[in-house]
Amino acid sequence: MNLTLGLDEPEAALRARACEAIGVAREHLRDLRIARRSLDARRASGGGRHFRFVIHVDVVVEGMPTGETFDGASRTGRVKPLAPPQQLQLAAADVAKRPDRVVVVGAGPAGLFAALVLAESGVPVDLIERGGELRSRGRALAGFLNGRRPDPENNLLFGEGGAGTYSDGKLYTRVDHPLSHPILETFVACGAKPEIVFDSRAHIGTDRLHAILPALRERLIDAGVQFHWNTQVSGLRFHEGGGARAITGVETNNGEVACDAVLLAIGHSARDTWEHLLRDGVKIEARASQLGVRIEHPQALIDAGRYGTGPEAARLGASYYGLVCRAEKGAPGGHSFCMCPGGQIVASVNTPGHLCTNGMSNSRHSSPFANAAIVTGVGPREFGDGVFAGVDYQRALEARFFDEGGKDYTAPAQRASDFLKGRESTSLKATSYKFGVVPGRIDLLLPSTVRDGIARALTAFNRQISGFASEEGMLVGVETRCSAPLRIPRDPDTFRARDIANLYPVGEGAGYAGGILSAAIDGAAAAQALLKNPD
Repeated sequence: MNLTLGLDEPEAALRARACEAIGVAREHLRDLRIARRSLDARRASGGGRHFRFVIHVDVVVEGMPTGETFDGASRTGRVKPLAPPQQLQLAAADVAKRPDRVVVVGAGPAGLFAALVLAESGVPVDLIERGGELRSRGRALAGFLNGRRPDPENNLLFGEGGAGTYSDGKLYTRVDHPLSHPILETFVACGAKPEIVFDSRAHIGTDRLHAILPALRERLIDAGVQFHWNTQVSGLRFHEGGGARAITGVETNNGEVACDAVLLAIGHSARDTWEHLLRDGVKIEARASQLGVRIEHPQALIDAGRYGTGPEAARLGASYYGLVCRAEKGAPGGHSFCMCPGGQIVASVNTPGHLCTNGMSNSRHSSPFANAAIVTGVGPREFGDGVFAGVDYQRALEARFFDEGGKDYTAPAQRASDFLKGRESTSLKATSYKFGVVPGRIDLLLPSTVRDGIARALTAFNRQISGFASEEGMLVGVETRCSAPLRIPRDPDTFRARDIANLYPVGEGAGYAGGILSAAIDGAAAAQALLKNPD
């Protein structure tokens, strides 16, 4: 049921309100758990703001409630029976057959949680990751910051934890799935704050992820997972018999790894791996994706727009936004993506000569800057036909922005107000981007459809947050890695790839997720499907 709580009210008040809502005496309330908490910061009818928490609670009561109050709440859907929690590990009776060995490719959230489900269900797992574990990944990133030369395998995209390791660590998703709760509980068991289980804007932060991932790694090792760091997949080995093809092993730069099944969780930037897969006969399809630029503001401007400037606003911390401008009558739309309160802009690249931005923040959101990507959809109309047309489109934009910035990862930048007026910025505000920015005509560097979608979005967002599209907003670009422009088709129930009996494409790199939690859910669900129906 949904209840409300003022900023200064103790959580203990929820028990009394829950009892009142369902019509039971307090002594019959055996347990209460917060399932979801969100902040209501909407303006009141008089124009002011009254902040409160909207809290969904799960309760356990003694006996079955009866009476008019409970009957009315049930009829209106205010209270519903509590569904039994789902577990990551399958019961022995639900496992049809345990494979002798499974290879999981990729140590991002999809791969890690797939490996966890399999290993803790008794399946030997080899987890292959082209990058290194967290410590070596950090050393490579320090070298990039100091020397402006990216390591192609250890960077913000590849390595332990995947691209999400250097992000805001967001754990909210539009995917309503029963596996989300046990996955969040796993993060808590590895050191995350308990609030992530119910906070509607749950995040971990890059700094805390660096403590949580080693704990998750140790749990996987204890379950029997064998990690292969700095190991890149270069091909698949097949048994060619009657019916669907079946994989017998994975070829890597460190030799072949034999297996009974492959769970593919390669991430949205493993472009060379897609090429290997296509060469080996894996069906891959082009699909629409999103791209745009990153925008940065003073966090104080966003806070004032979202919370106002009253005394209560200062207690709420760095504010978040999620903004949408819908396409209409042939005009492109746009939306914000990967918003990082109190964060910084980073260069999310793995190949020399290419520039792509992203955002990250630590758990305290203590930076004076707020950033987000402003993106619009692109598809075959923009990038043409062909499986890799979308990838080539991304690459061309990344090279164009790299060259415009001076070929050293300095990024082109433009004030939002100048972008809308079609002119170069004569001066730039300070930004959080470590490699620095130079004035650039982002409005001319972007394809016209992308430019028009971002322009419409900025204009709309300025009506929602005053100053959003003013000279205070700094556009830094380009942002191309929001989603994979490819998809590996699979069966919606078994998660198997088409025409290959034992290949399970999952996560962002297969075109089926968009963020840490949704990718983890996809990987875990695929692993469960493999165990339930391995043949």
